[in-house]
Amino acid sequence: MVLTTAPSVQNSGRQYLPKIVDNASPASPNQHLMPLTANVNDVDHLEIGGCDVPQLVEQFGSPLYILDEETLRTACRQYRQAIDRYYPAESQVLYASKAWNCLAICAIVRSEGLGIDVASGGELYTALQAGVDSTKIYLHGNNKSIKELKLAAASGCTIVVDNWLELQTLASFKLPFSSDPELRDAPPVRDSQTVRIMLRLTPGIECHTHEYIRTGHIDSKFGFDPHQLDEVFTFVSQHPTLNFVGLHAHIGSQIFELQPHKDLGGVMVSWLQKAGHYGLSVQELNVGGGLGIRYTETDDPPSIEAWVKVVCQGVQAACEAQQIPLPKLLCEPGRSLVGSACVTAYIIGSRKVIPEVRTYIAVDGGMSDNPRPITYQSEYRAIVANQMSASLTEEVTIAGKHCESGDILIKQSQLPKTAPGDILVVMGTGAYNYSMASNYNRLPRPGAVLVKDGEASIILQRETYQDLIRQDRLPEQLR
Repeated sequence: MVLTTAPSVQNSGRQYLPKIVDNASPASPNQHLMPLTANVNDVDHLEIGGCDVPQLVEQFGSPLYILDEETLRTACRQYRQAIDRYYPAESQVLYASKAWNCLAICAIVRSEGLGIDVASGGELYTALQAGVDSTKIYLHGNNKSIKELKLAAASGCTIVVDNWLELQTLASFKLPFSSDPELRDAPPVRDSQTVRIMLRLTPGIECHTHEYIRTGHIDSKFGFDPHQLDEVFTFVSQHPTLNFVGLHAHIGSQIFELQPHKDLGGVMVSWLQKAGHYGLSVQELNVGGGLGIRYTETDDPPSIEAWVKVVCQGVQAACEAQQIPLPKLLCEPGRSLVGSACVTAYIIGSRKVIPEVRTYIAVDGGMSDNPRPITYQSEYRAIVANQMSASLTEEVTIAGKHCESGDILIKQSQLPKTAPGDILVVMGTGAYNYSMASNYNRLPRPGAVLVKDGEASIILQRETYQDLIRQDRLPEQLR
């Protein structure tokens, strides 16, 4: 279903603006503004996962992240089924959990057969606690600590090596780790004599996305410079404790173009062929992720299936041209799995009218629960969940409550006339909202609920004021 601001359309004798249309569409979740289960119920309220959104706010508080389980699972299945359909060799879809890492989401994607890409020891620990098989976990990062590297290696995860320091540190490890004092509190340690690694390289491919989320071009903090390949491959081949299994690259995030992903396959296969000259067998090729989602009506991302098809065909064509057997293919979607599955609900508060300039309405959250607008100038779409059939009569700027002039969630939002206490819902907040949330101005971070078949389950408890001072310490002389 897609939200549109087209003229009112009759639905069961009622007018819905914006109207939820095309419920039978086979399009993938990343092409929808709202979760797949979004509906308008008999009391003119937005409903997600069979749950009345204003009632959820009344029960669980505000702001509130509302995650639709069906939408998340549908996206997982579309990725898995598409890669099975278009790639004849072994494959694995990994959830890029930096988009939103918590126990419940890790457990859902695990149950759908996905592995997990993590970017820190904390994300790794969460995935392990959620029951994810460590052999399906891949650790990323451009400055991993020694403790993080040891935790990953001892758990049996694959480490995506980003730079020379990391590579040399891993080569110096004394294996196995069973007696290492730093790992006393770690999950079960595997007494392996090797460390499973991939090498991350920058492919020099640019795409049209925000400067801060382009990671494939040469001028990036991530990955080895491909001009260093000979030196890197030589080093790996001389250290038998480094169990080299493959290559990784990632060209960026929120990408709507398909050609760069097709080009990436050819670049990576050329690296794969070069590794063979050093006696290194590339078993896995990880093409990263980057497929975008629809945040506003003007966004037009490719479907999950279209993206997977292009990636698979690009790798296959390159391997056939070089007469190389197909490696295991991995991809790492994050935003396109979870972004459209979640909305954030707020309570509307104050209003400020500046005649012939702007009308501000304020909500009880803002940059602390969604830092993307102030960080990336990201655009979002909003609706009023307790008056879904009301006509859109005014253009307003939706402001957060923080002591910051730049705390603006949406600069120009078409809404019905609102009043304090109305429930504003911002769409597409599943990716990089909770995961980048802060306690700026000492606001407690919001809670999150998982909705399905009319039932809501807390997956993240709302923070309290007591939580805010839990780690504070008051020196004796100040008491």
